Amino acid sequence: MKGIPMQTGVLRVLRAIAASWWRHKELRRTGQSAQARQIERETVLRDLGYLRQAATLPNAHVICGDGGTFIHLGWTTVSTFAPIERFPLAALAVARGTPFIDIRSVTDVTAFANLPCVARDGSVDPDPCGPGRSVSLTTYIDLVEALGARIANDPRPRQST
Repeated sequence: MKGIPMQTGVLRVLRAIAASWWRHKELRRTGQSAQARQIERETVLRDLGYLRQAATLPNAHVICGDGGTFIHLGWTTVSTFAPIERFPLAALAVARGTPFIDIRSVTDVTAFANLPCVARDGSVDPDPCGPGRSVSLTTYIDLVEALGARIANDPRPRQST
């Protein structure tokens, strides 16, 4: 699904999310509808940018755990304390093909905390040990899957057994 142009349904969802924000509702209630519409447009454009990045960046992924849901976009992270079911932007990214790592079933928190980070720019650290180490997204998925995480939209090449 990556590379598919934004669909009307995506725009409808993003507009509905923006219009439902308490601040925008308050602006409308106080008669500042033009300002509310302008802020909503900016919000939708920002979120469209996030979705485009999620579809094109090599190590972009969505990860969901007990601490919330995060969309990792290289040097940018978009997050909320809510699960993915209550974070429509992350759900849209996953629906459009962004890899999704569900770590809610991981029980070994210490092992998870000691995993290396995903490389922000798509590069691979030649020495993936020590502080600040990073690995490719596919290597990270291998590591986290061994701890019990569930993966959707797996970017790893399929292996025949």
